[in-house]
Amino acid sequence: MTFLLNIDVPDVAQATRFYTAAFGLSVGRRFGTDFVELLGWPAPVYLLTKQAGTIGAGGDHRRYERHWTPMHIDVVVEDVDAAVARALGAGAILEAPARDASYGRIAMLADPFGHGFCLLAFSEKGYDALIERS
Repeated sequence: MTFLLNIDVPDVAQATRFYTAAFGLSVGRRFGTDFVELLGWPAPVYLLTKQAGTIGAGGDHRRYERHWTPMHIDVVVEDVDAAVARALGAGAILEAPARDASYGRIAMLADPFGHGFCLLAFSEKGYDALIERS
């Protein structure tokens, strides 16, 4: 079993520039002008042009201002501060600066299309540090 990560965006070219610059992903395949495959993470990322206002899953209208969703991406990196600088340089929005936690270091951001994501560097114990606190 595997998974794919699909991200709806209003402009695939702009999204491709952001995700390649922010995370070092590379373009795999292009499926016409509105559908791009990015490689470099454990799962391929597919950027799909879906215009704001069109109907998405559950009958909701797509919108690209900042929005909350119960599912988001945590990107595990070696150096959170360097990754934050790279993401900001690519156009991300910083929502919560990097901070230390028992499991590592984390920062919260959003891409230019309103999708939230975290940059995370685990400590030696990682999430096991949370078990010790229970």
